[in-house]
Amino acid sequence: MQRSYQALLTTIREAQTTPGWLGTVAANFLKVSVNYADGLFHCYNVPDLPATNNDLERRFGRLRYHERRVSGRRVVSGSLVLRGSVRVQAVLSAEGQRLSAEDLRLRDRVGWQQLRQQLEARAETRRAQRRFRHDPSAYLTNLERQLLK
Repeated sequence: MQRSYQALLTTIREAQTTPGWLGTVAANFLKVSVNYADGLFHCYNVPDLPATNNDLERRFGRLRYHERRVSGRRVVSGSLVLRGSVRVQAVLSAEGQRLSAEDLRLRDRVGWQQLRQQLEARAETRRAQRRFRHDPSAYLTNLERQLLK
């Protein structure tokens, strides 16, 4: 795919020297192509990455749909930010598949424990923010007490 794209760019470079509107359009196309060249072919290098933005948006739409169904809310909750990496993988990997109990079995216990620690650290950060907003003086007093121990 990348080779055929390079061949097309070569043809357009030749058309760029043409006077008139064709040369102008070709120059503009080449300029825009240079700006987007780095991200054009990721979908061919990364497995299961959608080829277009529309396909990617459709997947995120499915994620929002499932989140609203699970939570019963009209909008996606803030917990998606907190545990989003896990939920996104779960929804997107399960789409269009029938999973068996073997598919759901834990394979990497150490990786799972690390992920749980990361999620718990995020949750603790959010809890600390909430505590601070609720009662800043009590939160700061508690921090000073912990520091002095």
